Amino acid sequence: MPATDTPTLRAAPPSHDRQALIRQARQVWLDGDASPRQSLGHAPIEPWITRSWQRCLADGLRPHHSVEFGPVSAGTQRQLAEGNRVLIQAARPVLAQLSRAIAGTRYFSLLTNAQGVVVDVHGPIDPQQPAATTIARVGVDLSERHVGTTAIGAALNELQPVWLHQGEHFFDQNAVYSCAGAPLIGPEGQCVGMLDLTGVEVPERPELRHLVTRAARHIENALVLQSPWYILLRLNWPGAPMPEGPAADAEGLLCLDAEGTVLACNPSGRQMLPRPLLRPGSRLHADDLFALPWGMLVDHARRQAPPLDVPLWSGLRLQALARLRSVTPRAAPPARHEGNTAPARPLRDLETALIRQAVDEARGNVAEAAQRLGISRATVYRKLGQKTRPAGD
Repeated sequence: MPATDTPTLRAAPPSHDRQALIRQARQVWLDGDASPRQSLGHAPIEPWITRSWQRCLADGLRPHHSVEFGPVSAGTQRQLAEGNRVLIQAARPVLAQLSRAIAGTRYFSLLTNAQGVVVDVHGPIDPQQPAATTIARVGVDLSERHVGTTAIGAALNELQPVWLHQGEHFFDQNAVYSCAGAPLIGPEGQCVGMLDLTGVEVPERPELRHLVTRAARHIENALVLQSPWYILLRLNWPGAPMPEGPAADAEGLLCLDAEGTVLACNPSGRQMLPRPLLRPGSRLHADDLFALPWGMLVDHARRQAPPLDVPLWSGLRLQALARLRSVTPRAAPPARHEGNTAPARPLRDLETALIRQAVDEARGNVAEAAQRLGISRATVYRKLGQKTRPAGD
């Protein structure tokens, strides 16, 4: 074949040779001409990795630069421990469970704050392995601006779970690491840190992304439950099982005070409820979220009734299980705060309308409507002012 002067990329190596594909991606993105980047569509480099690489280059970092991990004073470590006490307490049980899952893999877990500074370490750290001991220390800055592309910096920047293997790290020096990371979203909807699983010169374990994501959800739930709630609502879509005991991974958790004001919500709950309302710093009442009187939720929680269908103002319905805290604060009279966005209706009229709607949807079957609402048949009769049973009951 005739020679050509047009530079081309090397032929793609076999798909199973991840390291070769990563090296090729690094040549194109970090070492070579930027023009042929679009020709690298076959490489297993996720878009968030190349975005991180670009940020590092824009900050003046270069892959061959060395990364320094300096000493951390005991005073700094104490300040970090105290300043992140709530996060550390919520994470400790989860980190212990993680140790069981990753035992024998030579991976360990790191917990950082929202700035990417390590606040807790758990798991076996080989004292003879400098690459492990230099990063597995409270107070070490592992943010993207300091150590380039890692699972820690990527999770905090992208706010999504990530997996990163060896050469996908920005700095050549960090190519010994493999890590999975997931951001931690706090009770008010803001990123409060991240959870990382890291190994040094270990086989690739992309399934750790699922494990770290699941563990992060448990930490987020623990953070929500640490709020001084009066009523806890476990939320899911109708039909999902909601047994007594710990909430499932996919369940929403919504914490309310004695007046019905929202104190905390986990990410699953934020995905089920209207997002514009649950913005960080908002002061919402239960009546802003649910087309159901606050008093009915209190009554349901006091009776420890089975899950009930709760209507949203959008017309959608959620399944809710309401529970009181075992030691409750003195309850204030249920009242709506000023500035609510939900339509104002008298409590008695709204309650009666919802009960009547449930009876209509059950085709007049009061027993079915009462079960769906989580109240007794006698309550349905009383609220509707009926002396005799409707047909079909």
